[in-house]
Amino acid sequence: MQREIVVGTRESKLAMWQANWVVDNLKEANPAYHFRIVGMRTQGDNILDVALAKIGDKGLFTKELELAMLRGDIDLAVHSMKDLPTELPEGLTIGAVCRREYPGDVLIAKDGKSLAELPQGALIGTSSLRRCAQLLNYRADLKMVNLRGNINTRLRKLSEDGLDATILAFAGVTRMGWDDRITEMLPFNICLPAVGQGSIGVEVCRDNEEILRLVSRIDHTESHCAIQAERALLKKLEGGCQVPIGALGTVEGSRLMLEGLVASLDGKQLVRSSIAGGLGEAEKLGQRLAEELLEMGAGDILQEMRQENVVYE
Repeated sequence: MQREIVVGTRESKLAMWQANWVVDNLKEANPAYHFRIVGMRTQGDNILDVALAKIGDKGLFTKELELAMLRGDIDLAVHSMKDLPTELPEGLTIGAVCRREYPGDVLIAKDGKSLAELPQGALIGTSSLRRCAQLLNYRADLKMVNLRGNINTRLRKLSEDGLDATILAFAGVTRMGWDDRITEMLPFNICLPAVGQGSIGVEVCRDNEEILRLVSRIDHTESHCAIQAERALLKKLEGGCQVPIGALGTVEGSRLMLEGLVASLDGKQLVRSSIAGGLGEAEKLGQRLAEELLEMGAGDILQEMRQENVVYE
């Protein structure tokens, strides 16, 4: 009889798609095992009428899964890498970072317009402070409207709430089959993605050698290094996913390039820089780039936000 491995995930359609994708790859790499998916609701799934930045709790989309793993109810948890805090609970670790999808954001406009073509004062639906800050830096006339929920809900609200457009991660849009709704792929010089965006992560118990061995077979080295650098930058800046911080690590051969930015909420202040080095330097590159951004004024921007009582996830 095959040994059963219990895989935990959020219950949303996108999370289930990601868990099934992981399980398909795990089955191929580990045919002697049987995998069963268990869906759970997280705090972030239950609170949909409040902006993420105002909830103010780390691990909004991961905590319940992590507690289930520590109790032994599940063997591993599948997450969007951008949802994983840089500090994991004691005893847990990232066992695999899967091959990354295109990490950028996309514009979905009601009338099919590009970002530059949207009317003066256009209403943009997003719950991401990172997206708000960068879009306002590009076009200060835009009006940001808090918009939460799964992709289907956001697309429905686009017309119901009288919005002109919404901004979503390409990875989620394409995984849900909504590519035909994309108006524009936002270039990175306008909007850097969130740390880890586009990749699926597998979290496991640090001391479970069997599970660590199983999931290591679906780890993608280049994606892992790129995201390790991004997470090191985020950790050094002491920011959660609801701080206006963007980052993107890319790999060419044995070289890792990392770009990062910090912006004020109104987009009027933005510091941005990049760094490059070897794949084995991922964590150090992230820390060094964070230090450079702090020297350029990122620390003042973040401090000002804290003084204004902005709550971070």
